Amino acid sequence: MKHIVTGGAGFIGSHLVDRLIDAGDEVMVIDNLSTGKREFVNAKAKFIEGDIVDKDMIERVYSEYKPDYLHHLAAQIDVRYSFDHPIIDAQVNIIGTLNLIESARRYSTRRIIFASSGGTVYGEPDRNPVPESYPNIPVSPYGMSKLVSEKYLDLYKRLYGLNYVSLRLGNVFGPRQSPKGECGVFSIFALKMLKGERPKIYGDGTATRDYIFVDDVIDSFIASLDENIPSDYYNIGRGEETSTKEVYDLLAKVVGYSEEPIYSDPRPGEVYQISLDISKAKENLKWEPKTSLEEGVRKLIEYIKEKEFY
Repeated sequence: MKHIVTGGAGFIGSHLVDRLIDAGDEVMVIDNLSTGKREFVNAKAKFIEGDIVDKDMIERVYSEYKPDYLHHLAAQIDVRYSFDHPIIDAQVNIIGTLNLIESARRYSTRRIIFASSGGTVYGEPDRNPVPESYPNIPVSPYGMSKLVSEKYLDLYKRLYGLNYVSLRLGNVFGPRQSPKGECGVFSIFALKMLKGERPKIYGDGTATRDYIFVDDVIDSFIASLDENIPSDYYNIGRGEETSTKEVYDLLAKVVGYSEEPIYSDPRPGEVYQISLDISKAKENLKWEPKTSLEEGVRKLIEYIKEKEFY
């Protein structure tokens, strides 16, 4: 089988590329390397440095490569950036996605597997865990752009029969996640602790997320290749709330760190508490997470030490 993976030089995308290559499939990676790294791309994959907002480039790649499957992970992923630059966020996450969907339609791609955001498309839920049927009321431009992309996928399914699976991912962590950016609390806290610095918690530490290890997320992408699975939205998480302070304490335990965090004001536009109801993914994708938070943390710490980030 032939696959295009957008964002295939990134944290999650590069792991997916590895898994597809290991299965003996052909993979074409499209990535503009704004956050991804060329060295993350499997040597057996084809690579194009390009931006998904470049419609002509997308059309050219599709016409030449004609993939069976499109895995769409390229995105502007910074929630706070989306508040300051909503137009750029929409250009990448909506127009870029529509460029890909249009080419997938024209060249009869068998299925699109889309990396959506379970942490933002629901907004601020009044109950947890949140099922896919819960109303979508995003509280950030980023969450809105992911939701609009899903609506386009659903529209193209109804109009043209284009199959898709939208994976509403929880907060993913693991090796290759940058510890030097604004996203990825596990990696950021871990690097600070390993350097002997005090990590900063925004808010009082009680905010919760549904954290999931990257290997389990890749399992969900692979499961989504089954064309008997209905085109729909699926929550992908562990189905559990974990607070920021609990993340901090777990990392401190594994690293052997004893300092208290620095507390700062909460950041605007961030959901306070959320976890995802994953029963639909269990039933339809025949998928469930296998990695405990502590096991995932130990693998992450090992990676950061190996790469000598500190």
